[in-house]
This record gives sequence, C-alpha cells and structure tokens, in this order.
Amino acid sequence: MILTRKFGTHEGCDVIETTLCSDTAEVAILNYGCVVRDWRVRTKTGVIPVVLGFDDFDYYPDHSPSFGIIAGRVANRTAKGKFHLNGVDFQLPINNGENHLHGGPIGLGRRMWEMETDDTTNSIHLRYHSKNGEEGYPAAVDFTVTFQLQGNRLTCEMTGIPDAPTPINLAQHSYYNLNGYGNTRDHLVQIAAQNYTPVDDAQIPTGEILPVKNTRFDFTSATSFGQNDPDNLGVDHNLVLDTERNTKDPAAIVYSPSSNLELQLWSDEPGLQLFNAPAMNLPVPGLHGENYGPFAGLCLEAQHFPDSLNHPEWPSIICTPKAPYSQKLVVEIAPR
Repeated sequence: MILTRKFGTHEGCDVIETTLCSDTAEVAILNYGCVVRDWRVRTKTGVIPVVLGFDDFDYYPDHSPSFGIIAGRVANRTAKGKFHLNGVDFQLPINNGENHLHGGPIGLGRRMWEMETDDTTNSIHLRYHSKNGEEGYPAAVDFTVTFQLQGNRLTCEMTGIPDAPTPINLAQHSYYNLNGYGNTRDHLVQIAAQNYTPVDDAQIPTGEILPVKNTRFDFTSATSFGQNDPDNLGVDHNLVLDTERNTKDPAAIVYSPSSNLELQLWSDEPGLQLFNAPAMNLPVPGLHGENYGPFAGLCLEAQHFPDSLNHPEWPSIICTPKAPYSQKLVVEIAPR
C-alpha cells in the first residue's frame, strides 16, 4: 500500500511525502532530496522509528545534517573542491571547511525531484535532471532513484546517465537509531572491512589504506561504539569493504540489544562511510519531539572512497554515456 500527502512547500513547489507500507514496516520518502524522512518497524512490543528526521518540513532546509538524503553528485569530501578531468581543471563550491562535501551547498539532497508511485511493486520512482555546470560539475546527468519496500526490506537503486564524462558517486544518507530514541553507543556493529582510509585534520584521506586492527574502526566482529571508542572521539571514516567477501552476505550488520532490532545492509560499492555524529546538537526537535544530541544516529554510507577524484589509484568515479552510474543498496531492519 502507498500513501501520499503534502508535507510542505519549498521554493514555491509542493513537498510531497509518499509512504510505502507493508505488514511490518512503513517508510516515508519526500520528493525533496529523495529524503527518507521516517521509517517505522512493527515489533511485538510496538512500533519503533529507526531513522532520524523531522515532523516539520521547514526544519529540513535550515537544520538538517543531510538526514536521509541522496548525497551527490559526488558524496563525501573532495579536497579543496578541485579535480582534473580530460585536460581541464574544475573548481567545485566549498561548503565544508576548505573542502567540497556531498555535491555542494545544494547538491542533489536539496533539490526537488519528480516523483511517481508504482502500486504493483510497492515502489517510488524519483527523477532529476542535473544541468551541465550545476554545482560546478561538467555534463548534464539524468538521475533516477527507486525505492521498493518488501516486508522489512528497503531496496534503493540509483542511476545517473551523463551526456559526457563526469564524476558521480552517490550515497543514501539515513541516520539510523534502532532504539528509536537516545543514542546509539550501545549498538553492536559488524562490518566486512579489514582496512580503512585514514584522514588528515580536515577529514581528507591521506592516500593510505591501513588495517583497522587495533583502531577504533575495527568492527570486523560485533562491537559497540562504547567498547571501541571509550573516549567518545566519534567515527567519520571510510571503511574499505573486503573485496573477497561473499556479496550474498551483508556488508554490515547493526544490532540493538535494547530493542532487539537488527539492521542488515547489502551493497555493491567498494566503501562504507561509518559516521556516528559525535557533535550533533540540533536546536529543533526531531521526530516525535526527540532531542537529537551527540551519537543520536549512525550513518552507513555505501559509496566509492572520499576524495576519489584526487586518487587515481582508487576505484574510479568517472562515468560516461557508455558507462553510466548505478548502485544498488538493500537495507533490512527487523526483530532478530
């Protein structure tokens, strides 16, 4: 079942919320930024909201730290917003210290998308045409995002078809909290990643790929943030997913002992940015009046590596009309 309602207005356009429903879950998605605004899972003891968001649309443009968006054209950071392609130097807008983040100050996550529903498959299709030069990027790109809910499993398929060579690296950017409230420091996290890309003080990769062993980024076995990071330093790092892993198995598993909910994530991307929001302190209420403070949610951003444009030795994010962009992400949240 699919429900639709007007959720607000943005720049003279109606913000529409479409909710995919199953017997065990509901996922509400906006045509603003493809935002996953709310995701509720039914359990024996009641309904648990498992992502961070807002009940009031007006909070999104001013206060959202990328809650639930599709980040791009290039997710994550690009050093000083600079890259070189086919003999041309490009300068992207700077919106994160000295660097470019998540496609720029507007990116794809603050655009109005065309939306249509498909009751037969319980899906939502979103489309956006990004013009040549938008946010400093070369080429025009036709983007599509499809969300499908089947039981407790949400599939997100992203494509980008450019008319000329251009970088594309999208990421679905939900903040998860399997307790439905409070913080995520008790969540047990397991990720199929024996290596990570260390960063400098500006969160730009140094170019190294190092083992996670004996670091706070070691989630090769189920470990809580409280165990791995007793000093509350937080995590905002790209984990290099094991290339030899069985892709039929989840790349990441998160479990909350408090709610007994388990998240499983499957991805075809080479990296997973793990972020647990150590400095979050929003001045406005979140869903159901929640106060979102430090560690209120965790992100599992499946993507290519940050600053890939300046590291040609890493998997390329350059897409062409003959080799367009695609990503398939599957997330299932259910009682264990």
